[in-house]
Amino acid sequence: MLFLFKYRFLQTIREISIMFWALAFPMILGTLFYLSFGTRINTAGGSEWENIRVAVVTEDTSGENAKAFELFLENLDGELLDIVKTSSEDDALKKLNEEKVDGIYYVKDTPSLTVGKNGLNESILTSALDSYNQNSSMIGKIAAEHPENLSLALDALNDYRQTVHEETLGGKTLNPNVQYFFALIAYACLSGAFLGVRASFDTQANLTALGARRSITPTHRLKLVITDMLVLVTIHFINIIILNLYVTQILGISLGSDIPSLLLVDFMGSVIGVCMGLAFGCISKMDLGMKMGFSVALTLVPGFLSGLMFGDMKNILELHCPIVNRINPAAVLSDAFYCLGIYNDMERFSRCIMILAAMSILLLFMAFLGVRRESYDSI
Repeated sequence: MLFLFKYRFLQTIREISIMFWALAFPMILGTLFYLSFGTRINTAGGSEWENIRVAVVTEDTSGENAKAFELFLENLDGELLDIVKTSSEDDALKKLNEEKVDGIYYVKDTPSLTVGKNGLNESILTSALDSYNQNSSMIGKIAAEHPENLSLALDALNDYRQTVHEETLGGKTLNPNVQYFFALIAYACLSGAFLGVRASFDTQANLTALGARRSITPTHRLKLVITDMLVLVTIHFINIIILNLYVTQILGISLGSDIPSLLLVDFMGSVIGVCMGLAFGCISKMDLGMKMGFSVALTLVPGFLSGLMFGDMKNILELHCPIVNRINPAAVLSDAFYCLGIYNDMERFSRCIMILAAMSILLLFMAFLGVRRESYDSI
């Protein structure tokens, strides 16, 4: 068996085109993802907040409300807002049209806001103005009707503090872009199918001379299938570890701190990918070119359904057809990475591992049946 392992290992790593799809292509795709998302990805799993650029036009500061609003904006400068200096209203409008600022606040007795479009920043600016107007109206009403309670109301406003802190179950903030890298590693695991298809091609006597020699050997076919699987899983497991190191150390994307569990997911992903290729290659009677073409779909379709191309796809399926996420190995792998990097949910993680193990056993059994039932009149 060591002899079979050695030469199958050497033969596989010399297949440059197959190793490209199994290792190099996911790394290239990960690099393109990183270049596309740029600085929106944070190594700790979160994203940095940028202050909203806003211009301020002072029209009239003679009223008390105008002075209070001007002080209100000064307090927000550097915290929520980034106030851009302007020489006049025309200059402010020019910057708004050129999208150098997201809005213009007008300081006067009745403060107002001008925005150029609808968006998140514009909504925040509107909310800030509405909040000021509501508090100002409330203070004015209290001063008029219950002046004895004015100091208590002012103390309550000054004692404002945020009581809600957004965290995930794992204590990390999730940047939505990180899900693409989870789906990418899941896709890379399934790319082991290319290795499996190529290996299965060499077991068929009617397709290759190597397949003919292996068919007449006295070695049991189950032993050949298991040896091939061990070699391919070893090679692809190394591929996935290299990809993990590239994503975490070079691109700076966090995959969690539980290294043993991460290696377990990588291993199970390598197993399921290789078993998919072996099962498909042993059952199908197509030539190698056709098998490789179908292997592309065999890896890309599950990757798409897990959110590789469209990040919300897995959530949409979970809402409308959750069974797809349960039988899609890429979605199960992506979910396992979520459990490690975001959820810290070991019960859900264990379920993902068991699903992958059951799928792998089923696929390996199918590959064995595909080889076992083959017979040739002449070799």
